[in-house]
Amino acid sequence: MVVLWCPDWPVIAAMAAEGIPTHQPAAVLVGHRVIACSASARADGVRRGLRRREAQARCPELAVLNADQDRDAREFEPVVRAVEELAPGVEVVRPGLVSVAARGPSGYYGGDEAAAQKLVEQVAVETGVEAQAGVSDGLFAATLAARRGLVVPAGQAADFLAPLDIGELAVGWDAGPARKVGKNRGQQVVDSLDEHVQLFRRLGLRTLGGFVAISARDVASRFGAEGARMHRIAAGIDPYPPAARGVPADLVVTLEPEDPIDRVDTAAFMARTLADRFHQVLSAHGMACTRLTIEAQTGNGEQLSRTWRHDGVLRTADVADRVRWQLDGWLTSVARGGAVDVPTAGITLLRLVPAELVEHTGLQAGLWGDVGERDERAHRALTHVQGMLGQEAVLTPVLGGGRGPAERVRLVPWRDDRTPALPAEPPWPGRLPAPSPSLLPAGPLPAVVRDVDGALVTLTGRHQLSAAPHWVAIGDRPPRGVLAWAGPWPVDERWWDPSAAIRRARFQIVLADTRPGHHTLNCAAFLLSLENGSWQAEGIYD
Repeated sequence: MVVLWCPDWPVIAAMAAEGIPTHQPAAVLVGHRVIACSASARADGVRRGLRRREAQARCPELAVLNADQDRDAREFEPVVRAVEELAPGVEVVRPGLVSVAARGPSGYYGGDEAAAQKLVEQVAVETGVEAQAGVSDGLFAATLAARRGLVVPAGQAADFLAPLDIGELAVGWDAGPARKVGKNRGQQVVDSLDEHVQLFRRLGLRTLGGFVAISARDVASRFGAEGARMHRIAAGIDPYPPAARGVPADLVVTLEPEDPIDRVDTAAFMARTLADRFHQVLSAHGMACTRLTIEAQTGNGEQLSRTWRHDGVLRTADVADRVRWQLDGWLTSVARGGAVDVPTAGITLLRLVPAELVEHTGLQAGLWGDVGERDERAHRALTHVQGMLGQEAVLTPVLGGGRGPAERVRLVPWRDDRTPALPAEPPWPGRLPAPSPSLLPAGPLPAVVRDVDGALVTLTGRHQLSAAPHWVAIGDRPPRGVLAWAGPWPVDERWWDPSAAIRRARFQIVLADTRPGHHTLNCAAFLLSLENGSWQAEGIYD
């Protein structure tokens, strides 16, 4: 298999989309951390994993860009077309990585090395993108060979992989952009792989060869189906053996929209609808897809086809992502115009063909057979509501880092990118301790806090209260007595920037409710903050 890898693809795609010159240092960030950077940025000391502040300190002229999976896939379509001109049967593994069977191009161009060099030159000439090629048996070994620019002779994949570090299992696995941008299904796969790699290291397994030396039976009994699949990959064997039979026609899902698809937002909705149907059809037959072919027909009768390859099982979200990316790439080609071999009209027919099938054994049913059914029903209901009312009608919270409860929660549309607004890794000094408020108002509610003499309670420069809180009035509600309070939790953020500096203190306060006619004492707990002499209620405890 020949694999072409475009290093730093998220940065290359972002710079191309934003019109940034290629010599400009640039980096793509998620959660204020660098996930990819250009060669010129690396020359100035920028590295993956650096915080934004440190990266900009090392390279003041650094262009900071946001991660965008759709953009990465859209900009990668011309690269795929360039490879396809010389080697039919190209399979997209993820944006920035394509594979093709070596037999055809190697036989035509006179060997594996000549074919790899020809494909690299083709991409450079047609798109101006630098790529590295690798040849080996199997996708995993060929991907690692591409990262090193090597051609591994046929039958020697196991020898090539044996001395490599065990951590390559997580690096070479097909998690794609999901590894970097969020807690979706791809990120969960990578997290599981990272956990396995750490466990292997604790067991003394440092290399892929050491892992392969353990019998496959022992690995399967200890680590289950996922461990057995990792064992096959480390040995240079495809995780799933090729299917001997063709794909039945009843597993092919077709969609004919009422109006031609010529807009990206319409394509995104169609992708989700088609992916749901595709998953239901395969699940009904106890099958799963590891390689997907997306076929389309335009209003002018043009036939389009692209195959996406995956090392693991393609879940519903994985299928929806790939269909959306591909449609976005095709439709963007229509909008730009002038390109060769691109559609010239809207898409009138979509078809998903499972190019490679395996038995679906990844979902363990519950004791009563109902595990997953409620989640599936909820998913279908929420997707239906989105279809009627729009994508923004159904929001789901994503918990991340931060000091206050409001800044830790990010609301995103159902099934969209679940990247936290702020990374959870920093210690966040001054963070409010548990428990967190169960209800956050749409905006801070004004409050008045007075002491036993009726004077307004204030805070000194050393975060000391002028007096103990005695009465609290929130919004237009009548004052309540204070039963208990805790704090302050002071926060002094961005003190180096006077225009953006924030200095506040938070308090947890329990208020009494002694309304006439009530014989019991009803309590209510609030999260209050004091900033610039003004009190506000940030949250309500249930």
